[in-house]
Amino acid sequence: MEWRDRKVAVIGLGVSNIPLIRYLVGEGARITVCDRQKPVELESRLAQIAGLPVSYKLGEGYLDDLADFDAVLLSPGVPKDLPQLRSLRERGIRFSSEMEVFFELCPAPIVGITGSSGKTTTTTLVGEILKAQGTRRVFVGGNIGNSLLEDVPGMSPDDLVVLELSSFQLESLPYSPNYALVTNITPNHLDVHKTMEAYIEAKRRILTFQQPGDCAVLNYDNDITRLLASQCPGRVYYFSRLTEPQRGAFLRGGEIILRDVGFAEGREEILCPISAVRLLGVHNWENVLAAVTMAALCGAQPEAMVKVIATFTGVPHRLELVAEINGVKYYNDSIATSPARAIAGINALREPLVLIAGGYDKQLSFDQLAETIVERVKAVVLVGATADKLEKAIRSKQRQPDQPVICRSEDFDQAVLTAAKLAVPGDVVLLSPACASYDMFRNFEERGERFRKIVRELVKES
Repeated sequence: MEWRDRKVAVIGLGVSNIPLIRYLVGEGARITVCDRQKPVELESRLAQIAGLPVSYKLGEGYLDDLADFDAVLLSPGVPKDLPQLRSLRERGIRFSSEMEVFFELCPAPIVGITGSSGKTTTTTLVGEILKAQGTRRVFVGGNIGNSLLEDVPGMSPDDLVVLELSSFQLESLPYSPNYALVTNITPNHLDVHKTMEAYIEAKRRILTFQQPGDCAVLNYDNDITRLLASQCPGRVYYFSRLTEPQRGAFLRGGEIILRDVGFAEGREEILCPISAVRLLGVHNWENVLAAVTMAALCGAQPEAMVKVIATFTGVPHRLELVAEINGVKYYNDSIATSPARAIAGINALREPLVLIAGGYDKQLSFDQLAETIVERVKAVVLVGATADKLEKAIRSKQRQPDQPVICRSEDFDQAVLTAAKLAVPGDVVLLSPACASYDMFRNFEERGERFRKIVRELVKES
């Protein structure tokens, strides 16, 4: 789209929209920044675009009077079904996003990675393996935390872009990446997508616009992702922890095997023992299998894969060991914003657990999580908007009273301190909330940082 002299509303002053605003200003668009938060709440974000020739509509009424705009560009977190936005669509106003603009401008092949769990770890692994290979320049970004829009002028067709893509970024994106990977699909974000069917449809769009020459990597062990294969226009590869797919990566006898993919085209190759993986939990075995399949498709060789597998210890807020105090280990798994992620975190650890759970309600069932808590957790400290719902689910699964012990805290800090008091040497205190953070924090990163700070204060006191 030609942006010069176009009247454009950028809705949501999120991280990805700041470089978008800079780009659009450079292209000559007349920008109005719209956000429901007030200026005092956006101080740090506003400082990043200070001095640019843009107008503002902040706070109450931020979506009013947009009918004469040429285009509306939405931040991924803005609900698409707001009445004001529906009205603008009905008027024929064009809607777009930072990610759509990036796809239109990017000259390099794009690897897109999505899923309900594991997408950040898998995206990071793919990026690190391809960088270790060293044959092409690799750019990693997207939902992982940084926009690549300002890197586009320095990109070429010989480079590779690796993007983490959320359901919110995908649901209105009219493009698919050349290489698409779906780690898994389990219930998540139903507070926004409303139904599981709508959530699956948003994830499926990573495949919808692929061409016959493109590639898809799917989780064979997840019923939903396995069934997506019939809707893939290009070549399909699988990864599996439980079976041996025809093409892709799998486990056999404790070793990672690649079959008919990349350097193993037309044959099987043993990569390395699964014991080489430094990451905790069998869910991370799946992330590694996904990453090596995709990296192989992009030209990575075994040496680069093994080097990264044997040294990669994870990304922040994902089963991150913060400290050990008097024989008690403290793990930060703040990324666990859904029950499925919390279950994976709990099952990744073998020690007796004191769990900290609860937060913003995404309208997800806690039944399966409650069963896991009853089986694996010695004590749970509940906090936040979902505390009542979680306690009810856990008590419905208890076989004996106080197994596990259930405690409640009025605030997050007190929850961490209560968990510390409940733990004895040999235990693990695990922050794996199973919920989003929005009732107490701006995001899961801020929640994880707060957990780290409290634990480090406990270290000083000990």
